[in-house]
Amino acid sequence: MKLTRLPARYAALLMPFILSILMTFVVSGVATLKNLGFAPEFLPSWMSAWLVSWLIAYPTLLGALPVTRRIVQSIIRPA
Repeated sequence: MKLTRLPARYAALLMPFILSILMTFVVSGVATLKNLGFAPEFLPSWMSAWLVSWLIAYPTLLGALPVTRRIVQSIIRPA
């Protein structure tokens, strides 16, 4: 079975999409574990926290990435 690949023009949306999923998943898991421990309500609370944090993180990343790129470009020396 061959996986269909997206055109390169979607990279600017796909990279922050995947990054926001991974980062919010880990951070919300750590925060939920710190607050609840491995209690029975851990998993549902984690998934709820993850969803809310992802809904905030993805649009934030879309706006922050261009600013971050400009800041990095002003700090590094051109090759």
